[in-house]
Amino acid sequence: MSADNSPTPPARTRVALLGTGPWARSTHAPAIAAHPGAELAGVWGRRAEAAAELAGEYDVPAYTGEDGLGELLAEADAVAIALPPDVQAPLAVRAAGAGCHLLLDKPVATTPAAAREVAAAAGAARVASVVFCTLRFAPPTAAWIAEQAGRGGWFTARAQWLAPLFVPGSTHEYASPWRKEKGALWDVGPHALSVLIPVLGDVTAVTAAPGPNGTAHLVLRHASGASSTATLGLGAPPAAGGVEIALYGEHGTAEPPRWGESVTAYGAALDALLEAARTGRPHPCDAAFGARLTEILAEAQTQLG
Repeated sequence: MSADNSPTPPARTRVALLGTGPWARSTHAPAIAAHPGAELAGVWGRRAEAAAELAGEYDVPAYTGEDGLGELLAEADAVAIALPPDVQAPLAVRAAGAGCHLLLDKPVATTPAAAREVAAAAGAARVASVVFCTLRFAPPTAAWIAEQAGRGGWFTARAQWLAPLFVPGSTHEYASPWRKEKGALWDVGPHALSVLIPVLGDVTAVTAAPGPNGTAHLVLRHASGASSTATLGLGAPPAAGGVEIALYGEHGTAEPPRWGESVTAYGAALDALLEAARTGRPHPCDAAFGARLTEILAEAQTQLG
């Protein structure tokens, strides 16, 4: 207690941000900076000028290179990673080894081996981990997912996630090289699965077929006995873009509400990480769940060719 007998405020968790791209600028950095239980410890980037620019916006140190990464990890309690998945995975392993809790982006990696390595590193270091899937953490959709999982009785479901990132003339800021290479299966597939799995159960079988302009069509069987379909595309005509999710069963049809701002959802994911770190109880959407998502998507990728 301080000299005036007022309570000492709890220490805030120091979070290192790894990544400087559009997603880091629009969502990760503002959500961390605004969180009452966290503080932005610094920004690490693969390009020194980008790290300096983003760090300067929040008046925190900028880091780059191997030495800079080591310095920042030594200063942090947790890391938030906003980098391509196959860059993220080895950095997450290193951060766990440095004792940092992990706030990961989806997908954790694009190979099961790399994703399992992240989960194993988090387990060995006994650090908390959360994989950020927007719908799983946005308060309106998170509440809806929990409600529908509790109701049960679902017969089938469908998810459709279409975006015009890769159509002629597109200049969308999220049309990044890794998304172009890996496609919608890896970019938005985790979002669809993060809704379907907690409601219908783990995926026990997957069948995948290609559609136009990189679209992937999935048919999934779930542990509950229900089935679902997912249509995932980043090359849809602009007028066809949008997200639709629906469940069908004993209760009729259920569709989720709009999920709101990504910054709010990311703040909820940070809440979940801090709670898991405090209690030692793993969050359902942790690195192990992220590894399971990668296994399912890798099986679908094999069928797509």
